[in-house]
Amino acid sequence: MTNTPALTDVHAVYAREGDTWLPTELSRGPWDPRAQHGGAPCALLAHVAESAAPEGDWRLSRMSVELVKPVPVAPLRTQHSVQAARSTARVTIDLLAGDVLVASAHALLLRGERIALPADLPHSGSPAQLERLPAECSERVRIPGLPEGTSFYRTAMETRVAQGDPSQPGAAGAWFRLAAPLVQGVPTSPAMRAAAAADFGNGLSWVLPFDRYLFTNADLSLHLYREPVGEWVGLLSETQVDGGGAGMVTSRLYDEHGPIGIAVQTLVLRERAAA
Repeated sequence: MTNTPALTDVHAVYAREGDTWLPTELSRGPWDPRAQHGGAPCALLAHVAESAAPEGDWRLSRMSVELVKPVPVAPLRTQHSVQAARSTARVTIDLLAGDVLVASAHALLLRGERIALPADLPHSGSPAQLERLPAECSERVRIPGLPEGTSFYRTAMETRVAQGDPSQPGAAGAWFRLAAPLVQGVPTSPAMRAAAAADFGNGLSWVLPFDRYLFTNADLSLHLYREPVGEWVGLLSETQVDGGGAGMVTSRLYDEHGPIGIAVQTLVLRERAAA
């Protein structure tokens, strides 16, 4: 089995060697150095979906990711199928570690076409923008309980708090920007940036104390009605939970020009074992 590249060898979240994706230390999640942060494989799956689309101007409109198992910091491979029509293309992707399925994705891409819209479109009622733009923010997102060290959260992603306080329970907003290429030698597309940021909704917004509860997201459903412009992707996230053991995080997504879409995550809630 091919060894995972060291951080000093590759300054990207993934390198590619033939049909194998090699995650670096920059893919690591905060809880276990052997497992990746969810934003890393979600962005990788967006790249695979875009690469699999037929020739032409195709844009990722929706991607649903099932995080079946913790994605290891170990060699991975993908296999996919494509169903294309005149205006839509659907890509189904499996992400495997060895022969074990660790994540799957269903992506919908739309063929781009410029149309003239009326100037007096009604306002949707959702916030038109986060309270502060990236240039007006300086505080880094600090989520209680997350350790320091090289990781996707701390190293691969630059973060800035835009509203609320992520260190306290409740809704919060922040800007996210990849500080390293996602795939070595490959330009990071707008959809890849959006997918990488969207997984941060769970954590940016939380309502249960970290020392008493576990709340992990089992999936990510990303909907983009337009591509983000620029490097920054903003999230305005809110969490709901239920005593039956499930929860949900809803995130409105922004770029510096306004809304771009939404993301939803399903949470698995568990009480931590007593010390």
